[in-house]
Amino acid sequence: MATRRRGGNYRGFLLLSVFLGTLWEAWAGHILYSVTEEIDKGSFVGDIAKDLGLEPRELAERGVRIVSRGRTQLFSLNPRSGSLVTADRIDREELCAQSPRCLVNVNILMEDKMNLYPIEVEIMDINDNAPKFLVEEINVKIMETTAPGLRFPLNEAGDPDVGTNSLQRYQLSPNRHFSLVVQSGDDGTKYPELVLERVLDREEERVHHLVLTASDGGDPPRSGTARIQVTVVDVNDHAPVFSLPQYQVTVPENVPVGTKLLTVNAIDLDEGVNGEVTYSFRKITPKLLQIFHLNSLTGELSTLEGLDYEESGFYEMEVQAQDGPGSLTKAKVLITILDVNDNAPEVTVTSLSSTVPEDKPPGTVIALFYLQDRDSGKNGEVTCTIPENMPFKLERSIDNYYRLITAKNLDREKLSVYNITLKATDGGTPPLSTETHISIHVADTNDNPPTFPHSSYSVYLPENNPRGASIFLVTARDPDSDKNAQVTYSLAEDTIQGVPVSSYVSINSDTGVLYALRSFDYEQFRSLQLIVTASDSGDPPLSSNVSLSLFVMDQNDNAPEILYPILPTDGSTGVELAPRSAEPGYLVTKVVAVDRDSGQNAWLSYRLLKASEPGLFLVGLHTGEVRTARALLDRDALKQSLVVAVQDHGQPPLSATVTVTVAVADSIPGVLADLDSLEPSAGPYDSGLTLYLVVAVAVVSCIFLAFVMVLLALRLGRWHKSRLLHASGHVLAGVPTSNFLGVDGVQAFLQTYSHEVSLTADSRKSHLIFPQPNYADTLISQQSCEKNDSLLTSIDFHECKDEAPSIQQAPPNTDWRFSQAQRPGTSGSQNGDDTGTWPNNQFDTEMLQAMILASASEAADGSSTLGGGAGTMGLSARYGPQFTLQHVPDYRQNVYIPGSNATLTNAAGKRDGKTPAGGNGNKKKSGKKEKK
Repeated sequence: MATRRRGGNYRGFLLLSVFLGTLWEAWAGHILYSVTEEIDKGSFVGDIAKDLGLEPRELAERGVRIVSRGRTQLFSLNPRSGSLVTADRIDREELCAQSPRCLVNVNILMEDKMNLYPIEVEIMDINDNAPKFLVEEINVKIMETTAPGLRFPLNEAGDPDVGTNSLQRYQLSPNRHFSLVVQSGDDGTKYPELVLERVLDREEERVHHLVLTASDGGDPPRSGTARIQVTVVDVNDHAPVFSLPQYQVTVPENVPVGTKLLTVNAIDLDEGVNGEVTYSFRKITPKLLQIFHLNSLTGELSTLEGLDYEESGFYEMEVQAQDGPGSLTKAKVLITILDVNDNAPEVTVTSLSSTVPEDKPPGTVIALFYLQDRDSGKNGEVTCTIPENMPFKLERSIDNYYRLITAKNLDREKLSVYNITLKATDGGTPPLSTETHISIHVADTNDNPPTFPHSSYSVYLPENNPRGASIFLVTARDPDSDKNAQVTYSLAEDTIQGVPVSSYVSINSDTGVLYALRSFDYEQFRSLQLIVTASDSGDPPLSSNVSLSLFVMDQNDNAPEILYPILPTDGSTGVELAPRSAEPGYLVTKVVAVDRDSGQNAWLSYRLLKASEPGLFLVGLHTGEVRTARALLDRDALKQSLVVAVQDHGQPPLSATVTVTVAVADSIPGVLADLDSLEPSAGPYDSGLTLYLVVAVAVVSCIFLAFVMVLLALRLGRWHKSRLLHASGHVLAGVPTSNFLGVDGVQAFLQTYSHEVSLTADSRKSHLIFPQPNYADTLISQQSCEKNDSLLTSIDFHECKDEAPSIQQAPPNTDWRFSQAQRPGTSGSQNGDDTGTWPNNQFDTEMLQAMILASASEAADGSSTLGGGAGTMGLSARYGPQFTLQHVPDYRQNVYIPGSNATLTNAAGKRDGKTPAGGNGNKKKSGKKEKK
C-alpha cells in the first residue's frame, strides 16, 4: 500500500500558511507519495482532496485534474474518493533503470483558478527481476601447464533491481580443480573470477563442466545460472594485451547508422593459432547489443542504429581479446554522446477556455500550457511568444508552464474569433521552433444598442393611399449576436389632433415595415411626426430611437371651385353688362376659381369653351378675365352666353365650367326689359330649334364667305386702278392729307358691305338682314353731298364737278375714355389701351369706318340712346354710378371716303334730332333690335 511522507513538520507549516494567507503552492510543493512498482491498476497512492484541503466532491466542481509531463499517464484521480490512484502497471526499471531513487513528478491543475500543485511520487523497487547472465554458456580455455592460483575472469550477471533486490553473490558448483573469487568494482559491481586450484592434465580430462549461479538479496531471493566449459589446451605462453586499458570516444548523436566509432587493438606474442586474437563484448546489456557492433577480427566498434542523446548520453562497456588457445584479456570502452539540437520544442496545452465573454476584465486566464524540449543545455532552453497585435500576453507559472491571460478588454464586435499562434523556440544553433494554434471565441454580451443608419427619416406618401399599404421600411442593426442582436420595432405613444398615433400608422415589430391604417388626406393634415424605437432582446434590453417625418403629398383629387360668378339662389339669371361702346380689351367680368389642392395641382388656367358669338370675347389664360376681343357692333345680339372652363394642371387634369351671361347695354330701359325676359328655356323643342339655327348659320357663313371673296377680287381691281390714277397725278393730286380718315396717306375706295344674323333665345324666328351695298360711283361736292340713308339702305352720291372745299376733318372725340374705376369686372387689371387713339393700320381703319357709319346713322335717329340723357347703367352692383353714357364717343363727324374728293358730313339737322331722308330704314332696324 502506498504511503505518504513529508519532510519536516509540514502540517505545522500548512497551518502557518493558512494564517498568513499564502498560496497553496507554498505548502503543496513538498507533497511526496510513495508506491511500489507492479501494483494493480487503480491502487491507492495518496489522498489528494485531503492534502489540498478540499472535499472529494469539490474536485469535479473546481476542475481538478492531473497534468503529467511524461508521455504515459501513470496516475489518475478517483472523483468519488478524491484520491490519487495508479492508471496502469508501473515498472520501476523501465522508468528509472538502476537509479538509486525513482521519482515521478505529477502536477495537479485546479481549473477554476488555473493553479498548479506539483506532487512527487517515489516508485519503490520490488524483487521482480532475477539475475541473468549475458550468455548461457561461458567458454574458458586453460593451458595444462598453468600453475595453480591463476584467475580467469568470467562474465558477470545483471540484475535491473536495486538495493537488496539486486545481485548480491555468485556460487560455483562443487569441483576438485576450480574455486570462485568475487571482485567488487568502484561502482559496486561484482565480477566473478575462476581460480585454478589444482594443475590440469589434458590427458586426464580435456573438458571440465561447471555451473555458475548468481543470486540477489530479495525475499524470496531470485537467481540465474550460466554453464562454464573449461577446455584444457596445450601450452600458450602469452596472452593478448590491449594497446590501451580504456578506450574513450565522443560522438554527436546525429551520426549516421554504421559509423565507425573506434577500433580496439590487442597484441599476442604467440605464433600460429596461439597468436590469433579475436574480439568480443565482455560486459554489455542486451540493449547495447542492438545499438553497437564489434568486429571480432578487426576490433572496429560501429553503430547498428541511430544514437539519441535524450535516451542516453553515455555508454560504458567491456571488450575482451582472446587468442586461439583461449588466453584473454579485457578493456573498457567509454562512449560519450554529444547533444545535437535535433528536437523541436513541444507545446502541450494543459487547459483551454475556448470561449471567453467579452466583458471579462484584463488578467483573466485563458489557457495553461507546458513547454518542453528533449534536448539539453541551450538546446533545451525554450522561449514562447505570441503575436504582439493581440490583446493577450504570456505569464510564466511553475516549471515550464505558461499562462495565456487577457491584456486588454475584449470586444466581440471588433473581432469575434482570435486565432493565436504560440511559437516555442529553443536556444540551439540553428534554433528549432514549434507553432501551436489556439482559437479563442469571444462570447457576446449585450453591450451595444440597435443603431439606425440615419438620425432621421423623411417619408413622402401620396394622399388617398389604400388602407394597410406599406409606406416605409426602417432597419436598425445591432452589432451583437444571437438574442442580443434580435431587434424589435415599436412606435412611441403620441397623439395627433387628439387621436393616438397608433390609429394612423402601425409597424411590424419584426421587419420594421410601416403600414398606413387609414387613407390620408392632404387637405386635412400634411405631415406626421413619429418616433420609432428599436429594442434588442438582451438582458437587460437596449434600445434607440429615430424620428420619422411622414409628409402627405398632394394629388389632384379636387376639381376647381368657381367662386365668381355665383348663380343667384332666387332662381334669376346673373348677368354681366357690357356697353356697346366698349373697346377691344374691355374688361367685362372676371371668373374667380380656387382649387383645394396645392402646387401644380392648384395652378388654374381659363379658356373659353363655348360662346354664342365666337370671336367677340376672350378669356385670360391665367387671370380668368373676360374681355372683349373686338368692338361691339349693332348686329351683335343683346344677350351673349359664354361657357368658361377652368382647368388645373394635375395629372390627370380636373376642370369645372361656368356659364357667363353678358348683356350688351345700349339702352338702360330696353336692357332692363330684355333682362326681365331672359329666362332659361328648356324642353325638347328648344334643342330641335338649336339644331336648325346651327344649320342656318353654317349655310349663311358659306354664302358670306363666297360673297366676301368676290368683293375682295373687285376691291383689288379698283385699288389697282386707283394706284394708276395716283401715278398719273390726276384727280387726287391736290387733295390734302388731313382729309383722310384715321390714317394719313390711305387712299382707297370704301365699299361697305354688311350682313347681320340675329338669333334670339326667346323667339322661334330668326332675323336675317342683307343690307344693300354702297358704291361711291360718283363724286359730288362736299357742300351738296350728304348722307341720305342709313347703313341698311344704299347711299347715292351725286357727282360734284366743283372744287372740293378745304374743310378739315374733325378730330376724334377724346372724351371716349374709361378710367380704371369705370371699367366693369372683378379685377382692376385692364390690358386695353387707355388713350382712346384710333387704329393705325388699314384693316382696323376699314373696320372702324364701318362701325362709324352704323353708329352715325343711329346717332342721327331720335330714338338712339347714344346721345340720350345722363342715365346710368346700374344693372349690377359692380358698376359705379359714374359710368354713364356720356362717355360714349360721338361719331357724328365728317367722314372722308378714300379714293374720291367727296366728304360725308352729318347734317346739322341730324344733330338737332331731325330725321333725314332715307332714315326710315335705320328706324326700322332699331325697332327690330329693341324687339329682339
